[in-house]
Amino acid sequence: MKRSTTQRGDRVAASAFTQAGQGSTEFGFDTGRRRSSRNGAVVFAIVLFALGFAAVLLVAQLALGGIGVAALIVAVLVGWLVASSIHIVLEWEKAVVLRLGRFNRVAGPGVVFTWPIIEFYTLRVDQRVATTYFGAEETLTSDLVPINVDAVLFWMVFSAKKACVEVEDYSTAVAWVAQTAMRKAIGRATVAEVAMRRDQLDAELKDAIEEKLSPWGIDIIDVEVRDIVVPKELQEAMSLEAIAERKKNARMVLAEAEKDISDMLADASVAYDGNENAMKLRTMHLAYESVEKSGGTLVIPSAFSEGFGANPADKDA
Repeated sequence: MKRSTTQRGDRVAASAFTQAGQGSTEFGFDTGRRRSSRNGAVVFAIVLFALGFAAVLLVAQLALGGIGVAALIVAVLVGWLVASSIHIVLEWEKAVVLRLGRFNRVAGPGVVFTWPIIEFYTLRVDQRVATTYFGAEETLTSDLVPINVDAVLFWMVFSAKKACVEVEDYSTAVAWVAQTAMRKAIGRATVAEVAMRRDQLDAELKDAIEEKLSPWGIDIIDVEVRDIVVPKELQEAMSLEAIAERKKNARMVLAEAEKDISDMLADASVAYDGNENAMKLRTMHLAYESVEKSGGTLVIPSAFSEGFGANPADKDA
């Protein structure tokens, strides 16, 4: 039952992925900007049809003195032929033209002429950068932990011919390949590796997806993992593990610092050994530091002050 629910979720997700790859503003990313449209090209085709239709009716009116049913049929046919022979391909598009069912050329952008009936373009390929949202739900890691990961894929079509001829629906193919690659990448890593090595996961996904899609004329620009959700029952354990690791590192750093200090003190003791003048200077330095930090007055007992004066044995001598 759980597997059936997961499969239904994957089908719904794939539909959403396809819409995202085609420029959908779902998933809360509506920027308020309008998407580009082909209204101008559609209007151009309608105008061509109207001109062809009107030209035939005008000729029929002048030549025959009236417009009959045959003239209307011919006008519609001529208008359709004109509209299907001259096309507008937008700046970011490429038109894949077939002649009698076989690939002939890639045309555009701008005005594209085709032979009526024997030539037609089956697909207009958008060559701008596209985005596809994809993810993997409850995917098991190598240590059998189910996690949810979602990411965004940035891609573009660099070969309109391959995208049209090699694959039926390249936009849907991109979504499925990306999702499959993510599931495989997660299955090869532990939950800790997935959570802490996000950049490495990005690079691995990019290479795996590009290897699959490059033969279809699709270039992968970047893959960005958006979110990694670990089960709640494991979040506390991983948090405690991270805290323990930080404490361990802090203690190691403190131990190394204490070792360095002890080595320096040992070297200093060798320099002070048998050197009374050096000990007096050190005593004065410690007294100065205590006064400087406290900002108060240093009261020196008489026994302590003897360290700042001459050695009594030297006076007797």
